[in-house]
Amino acid sequence: MFSMITRSGQHVAIVAIGRNEGERLKSCLLSSVDGVRTVVYVDSGSKDGSAEYARSVGCHVVELDPSRPFSAARARNEGFACALEHDPDVPFVQFLDGDCDLVGGWLDKGVEALNERPEVGVVCGHVHEIHPEATVYNKLCDLEWQQTPGFIRTSGGRFIVRREIFSDVGGFRPDVIAAEDDEFSVRVRRLGWKILLVDADMAWHDAAMHHFGEWWRRARRSGHAYAQVAALHGKSEERYFVRDCRRIWLWGLI
Repeated sequence: MFSMITRSGQHVAIVAIGRNEGERLKSCLLSSVDGVRTVVYVDSGSKDGSAEYARSVGCHVVELDPSRPFSAARARNEGFACALEHDPDVPFVQFLDGDCDLVGGWLDKGVEALNERPEVGVVCGHVHEIHPEATVYNKLCDLEWQQTPGFIRTSGGRFIVRREIFSDVGGFRPDVIAAEDDEFSVRVRRLGWKILLVDADMAWHDAAMHHFGEWWRRARRSGHAYAQVAALHGKSEERYFVRDCRRIWLWGLI
């Protein structure tokens, strides 16, 4: 599913996050380490040897303190801090989830877009499910990832960001346990930066959802995300997630 990362990897640090991803994490890290100046893996209490494997392939590893709640937002923030500790001059950071493989050539295209368009602070590309045919839940995820290229309001949790922009906005809010990427994107755009979806493949995602219960837990988490981010930004001019929350209430009542 992946090929060698090319020359622009020398300008990018990769921060991958995960918990008990098993073989998916191995595939993720193998798709990331070649030709990239810095790779950080952030582990949220895995019991499957993920941290040890990441070290074995040359990654810097952050193992989150379990005395504080785990979240993707917290993991990405601590991964970013680790990347800058080891590589303080890196201009761009690519965030990646442990269930994703980075597509060969993507870093070239993403970095090129940032270099050519100084008004763009965050870029992302297309994400596809590895096995959309396996289950209806995987297919739903594949449909969810599909967006029209151009300027978008949120990038999802997989993107390249300019180092100084991530620092300026204060990174992710660690108290936002889902849709932290939406909340982050709101603050990026408020500073006047644009978010660009490049018409190029960025990552293969492996949802590996085979049962209704897995999908239901994800749906409940999404509902929490809509409510929390609407509470934070629903009174803004764009009324972020307000319409989504109303639709949830409507369908729930029906």
